[in-house]
Amino acid sequence: MEKFIEIGFGNRWFIRTEFEKDDGSEWEIKGISGKIIPKSYYLRLWFGKMVFILDSKEGFKKQTKSCTALKVILGIKSAV
Repeated sequence: MEKFIEIGFGNRWFIRTEFEKDDGSEWEIKGISGKIIPKSYYLRLWFGKMVFILDSKEGFKKQTKSCTALKVILGIKSAV
């Protein structure tokens, strides 16, 4: 399981914690939950169906999503 702490515009809450299981299921809660043990930091820019991600571990990635959104997110990928 992975934990993502995100701050920014476009999600349901300005500050949220998202949990993602190995099977792909996920849920989120408002605010920051638990300890933060950083594994990487990222900036995610989502314009329409295009998502640009700059990650401290994985570098630059570009993805296409099925839904349309406008998001600007700073995040921390954390150990649970």
